[in-house]
Amino acid sequence: MNSSVPLYIGLRYIRGKHQNGFLSFVSLLSFLAMSMGVAALIVVLSVMNGFDREIKQRLLNVVPHVSVTASGGIDDWQPYASTLEQQPSVVKAAPFVAGYGMLSANNRNSGVAIQGVSPGLEQQVTRVNDFMLAGSLQGLESTSFGIVIGALLARNLDVFVGDTVTLAVPSLVATPAGVFPRHKRFQVVGIYRVDAQLDNGLAFIHYRDAQKLLRLGDRVHGVRAATHEPFQIDAEQLAKAFDGNVEVTRWSDTMSELFQAIKMEKAVVGTLLAAIIAVAAFNIIASLVLLVGEKRSDIAVLRSMGASSGAVAKIFMVQGAAIGLAGVVVGLAAGCLLADSIGDLLSWLERQFGFQVFDPSVYFIHQLPSQLIWQDVAAVGLLAAVLSVLATLYPSFRAGKISPAEALRYDI
Repeated sequence: MNSSVPLYIGLRYIRGKHQNGFLSFVSLLSFLAMSMGVAALIVVLSVMNGFDREIKQRLLNVVPHVSVTASGGIDDWQPYASTLEQQPSVVKAAPFVAGYGMLSANNRNSGVAIQGVSPGLEQQVTRVNDFMLAGSLQGLESTSFGIVIGALLARNLDVFVGDTVTLAVPSLVATPAGVFPRHKRFQVVGIYRVDAQLDNGLAFIHYRDAQKLLRLGDRVHGVRAATHEPFQIDAEQLAKAFDGNVEVTRWSDTMSELFQAIKMEKAVVGTLLAAIIAVAAFNIIASLVLLVGEKRSDIAVLRSMGASSGAVAKIFMVQGAAIGLAGVVVGLAAGCLLADSIGDLLSWLERQFGFQVFDPSVYFIHQLPSQLIWQDVAAVGLLAAVLSVLATLYPSFRAGKISPAEALRYDI
């Protein structure tokens, strides 16, 4: 039999009318399920990619791209900064002192991570000064004991620029009245907002004030820098510039648990949603089984005319694969279009019906983020196409094994 005959007959069966109306319904359901499954998986993966992108971008507004630290601290940080700035990938370097403490004001307390920075250099390393709601990093002057806090932290403590807060650090001091944590009163000189959880847990002070508060003398904990490509930092290459006597930490290393959790969540959600595509593949199996039963007499005639069992099997493989692949193509197109416009579409629905899916005060977003990654699209399309083809194997094999005499016995 000519190799094009199974292709022609298989496509002809798709367009032809069926005696069993339920068969047409199952075929349509298979097509719709495959389309919806592929589209839903692309949209969900794109939204998760969007959240991942938003988190990384907002972190990079405050978190330095790379940090260089030495055991016991650094007495003279300028040579370290100079060495770091000589690297082609580095833009600018600045000293820092890191610690933890408890901020108190108006009978309210909140734990914070303390960053002692040099205000002038810090503006070239992070972008926190671009997200100031009030005041600026320039208000951090040595020995003035000023502090810059996030908007959520300021709201929780009920303070604003000009108010005073008390910072206690986990370092004990002995007094005639007993042993107490070291504490110091600071004046709020700036409030920033990057719309991330950092708004509630990160405060900046001058690194000279941090040295006094933590009793470091003239030492700093390290030097941190901004790079041209924050997603392609070669930590080993940077460490070689210091003869390996330092520890180089990338921003992604400090947030590795968060990113690993996001990656795991994406994998789990993607696997669960892939079950929709598997259900669509089972529908293809069901429709082909019904079609084989309906076309038994046609199969017998083809076999009597000399068609091999393989040629008969190809006919039903063509039909099942055509239904599945058509669903994949439509699903890919619909998923890409929806993923690209899901944020605007959801915003329009919120305005029309007066509801909010994500409260900005809780989720730090004003519009649903989405990032379409073509590798995800290709992976989803390939998975759906493979399942569509595999779903045709068993029914097609059964059709090829039908005996002409057995099939025509009840039609004579």
